[in-house]
Amino acid sequence: MSTTIAPRRSGLITLPAITGIAYTLSWVAGLSVGAPSPKIDSSGAAVVSALAGHSAAVTTQFLFTEGLPAAGLAIVSLALARVASRGGSIGVGVAGVVAALISFCQFVLGVALAGASSPGTAHLLFDGVNRLDGIKMCTLAVMAVAAVSTGLLPRWLRITGVALAVAIVASGIGYLLLLPSMAPLAYVSGPLLLLFVTGTGVVLGRGDR
Repeated sequence: MSTTIAPRRSGLITLPAITGIAYTLSWVAGLSVGAPSPKIDSSGAAVVSALAGHSAAVTTQFLFTEGLPAAGLAIVSLALARVASRGGSIGVGVAGVVAALISFCQFVLGVALAGASSPGTAHLLFDGVNRLDGIKMCTLAVMAVAAVSTGLLPRWLRITGVALAVAIVASGIGYLLLLPSMAPLAYVSGPLLLLFVTGTGVVLGRGDR
């Protein structure tokens, strides 16, 4: 017996779709700010030097790439979990909420980093943000696999989810271990994440299979 997402046209059913679209728009806005981006293995002095005079830009970027997206991750993952729970699967909701909490922690640390002037403090905060990013990426891989396993998503989103899980684990290892050679893999996993979260939100909002 197959499980489907029943279509609805009223109430809060559109919230996942709106949130999914807003998730990508928030990231695009954040990346458009143009804040400095030191290498993940930068020293504290290098981080302070790179961010000096860019406190507002750094704070704004963290807001749009970590703060607001945290809410988006929670809403979309919980919306899918609510439907998936009918089939006995809530793993996507747990992983999504954990990733959202990590993202919010990154936002808080990022705001502190934007105003840090001590190399020691800046290094601690910068490393913390990056290592948390690695943990978050691995958690997002779990979320993607759990979402695919529900069988509720269309084929193109299931393929995207599998590709995301593989790519984001690789980039996550790079950030967790502060490996500059692997960090660029985020340029692959990042777009896949945006496509997956936004696509899932839209599918849920429209009531597609």
